[in-house]
Amino acid sequence: MKQLPTKQQILDWIADNPTSTTKRDIARAFGIKGAARIDLKRMLKELAAEGKLAKRTKTYRDPNVLPPVAVLEVLAPDSDGDLFARPVEWQGDGPEPRILLTLKSSDPALGQGNRILARLTEDPGPDHTHTGRIIRRIGTNPARILGVFRAGSEGGRILPIDKGNDKEWLVPAGATEGAKDGELVEAENTGPRSRMGLPKARIVARLGDPTQPRAISLIAIHQHAIPDHFPDAVVAEADAASPAKLGKREDLRDLPILTIDPADARDRDDAILAIPDDDPSNLGGFHLWVAIADVSHYVTPNSELDREARKRGNSTYFPDRVVPMLPDTLSGDLCSLHENVDRAVIAVRMTINADGQKIAHRFTRGLIRSPASLNYEEVQQAIDGQPNAKTAPVLETVLQPLFAAYDALKKARETRAPLEIDLPERQIVLDDAGEVTSIAFKERLDAHRLIEEFMVLANVAAAETLKAKKTPLLFRVHEEPNPDKLDALREVAQGSGMVLAKGQVLHTRHLNKLLAQAAGTEHAETINMSTLRSMTQAYYSPDNLGHFGLALRDYAHFTSPIRRYADLIVHRALIAAHGWGDDGLSPWDIEHLADTGKLISDTERRSMMAERDTTDRYLAAYLSDRVGNTFEGRVAGIAKFGIFVKLDGSGADALVPMRAIGDEFFHYDADSQTLMGADSGMMIGLGTRAVVKLSEVTPTTGGVVAEILELDGQTLPQGASRRRKGGAHKHRRGAASKGKRKVKRTRKK
Repeated sequence: MKQLPTKQQILDWIADNPTSTTKRDIARAFGIKGAARIDLKRMLKELAAEGKLAKRTKTYRDPNVLPPVAVLEVLAPDSDGDLFARPVEWQGDGPEPRILLTLKSSDPALGQGNRILARLTEDPGPDHTHTGRIIRRIGTNPARILGVFRAGSEGGRILPIDKGNDKEWLVPAGATEGAKDGELVEAENTGPRSRMGLPKARIVARLGDPTQPRAISLIAIHQHAIPDHFPDAVVAEADAASPAKLGKREDLRDLPILTIDPADARDRDDAILAIPDDDPSNLGGFHLWVAIADVSHYVTPNSELDREARKRGNSTYFPDRVVPMLPDTLSGDLCSLHENVDRAVIAVRMTINADGQKIAHRFTRGLIRSPASLNYEEVQQAIDGQPNAKTAPVLETVLQPLFAAYDALKKARETRAPLEIDLPERQIVLDDAGEVTSIAFKERLDAHRLIEEFMVLANVAAAETLKAKKTPLLFRVHEEPNPDKLDALREVAQGSGMVLAKGQVLHTRHLNKLLAQAAGTEHAETINMSTLRSMTQAYYSPDNLGHFGLALRDYAHFTSPIRRYADLIVHRALIAAHGWGDDGLSPWDIEHLADTGKLISDTERRSMMAERDTTDRYLAAYLSDRVGNTFEGRVAGIAKFGIFVKLDGSGADALVPMRAIGDEFFHYDADSQTLMGADSGMMIGLGTRAVVKLSEVTPTTGGVVAEILELDGQTLPQGASRRRKGGAHKHRRGAASKGKRKVKRTRKK
């Protein structure tokens, strides 16, 4: 047996042979055999304990030196478009290495968050320590873990905040980032399960007290990975912008074109005007102006602002904050159509006849000066005979013609027959501290509907123009409902005593007929919600497949470029089609149009989920001191594990687990969305009235759990259920229990 090497000799060998660092490799290099392997193992453990070696599976390496092959996480490209990466595992004492990726044309496209296996070369530069060549892409950055940290003797655990998720994560002592017990933290998976059977994680961000009201939207932002911090380069580019000049733009500053927005609007990207048409051949017609903020003037292709806006896809709105697509310098100032200041716009002038049909339109790139920034409520009050100091001067000249034009547009809408789903929108009202003070219904005013009709018509005009000019664009696509979902809707309608005809080409008017049957009945909300659920999800695509819900053949989003990247693409397409400048669609935009459509469709869904989760958490916080109280509501969802009851007033969805419904087994029918009692034959369907008692509320997850007290007017027995008794399930159909009645379906005649 050769003499054992010194620790330094072992370290030197590993440094010179980074690909041969297993215990067997080291033993072979120094001729160590037999019992001497035990001494080598001890020496390697000591080196690891001293921090001079890092053990990874069965290999050892210097923790301050990157191996020749490593797993990397791709970072965001810099201002020059260069891609950099960071090692997924770094245990060295110094700063984390930064790797410049050198890519070949045959390499796969990489984006921020991708994980790759790369071959590394030490090559110090001004902004990197190594260069890396991709071997293969191995997947994207794993989803971040968001939870509450619970400190332990050696590190701690992370408890999840997602509803329905009970997985915990173990945080080793060196990976806590100093988090305190009870703090909300963000972490990422770092390796295999521990001896305790829990997956390991390391904390990457401490987010503070999860019980604070302002943390609710913050949880959603981090949970859904919504970018909420603008890089310095993006902010600098926005800050360097200055107001657009008239130049070659059409001067529209003499037009009394004004904005109508919510009272708490954070941005104003559309302004409107209606002028009666004096052409004798178009009696009762109007010229409609819709002017939209010219965001494309400030956010040019492949700029820092452009890349960040594309990544975000859209703004995300929460009750207490907004995560904007663009920095406030643009979204709240230069691109916002404030009153009495010059603002750059892309505008469309549309001519409609007395029946609201568009008979002509033209687009222009112009400059406006809005005489007033109004809100929906004060506009409606003015039309209803109660003008204030802001609306009185424009009542006869601007507001009344707008509503006269809206009356014409309503006729066209009735002819087109878009889907008329009527679901009240709930508004969470917060105080200055961020606490929920009330849950209110947003009132639907004619002023709201007026703006919607003007915007829809402008969007149609944009799609028609670009289609006619054969210019690439992103359409807003809403495909026809899936037949299976329509069958489920028919089942729900039948259970409510209504009919949705089968065996015909479905049009929105058929669904509107069903909605009209339900209007004013106890089933109205159920039918409206079930109709909405039967729809496909709208998305963005360069292929024009029409918009089913709006009953439109050509439709594109043009009217909100401050908060939607799709609209910015349409603006660039209009610029290119009309030859208005060099800031139109770039070759890169056109080449990646389908990818952009997919990306922003995904970011839109991400925002919707984040907004929905935030609403759930706010509602849970609002109900948290009402545990034990009883509430009335309707069954709004049915699943194998229980039912969801939408509570009257707040609109919160309370889960009633199957064990809390009654003492019998319930059969679940996914097609008809019903539960049927095995013993009693009792039928529970969507829309069934219920009285529940809150049993558990968890604001950090948004979870609300309840138990049934009454169902469709019938008191259900409480106490131990079949599961608590430990008895076998009973599957006797038709053997009705005493004291229970069968709820039959009824059909209107």
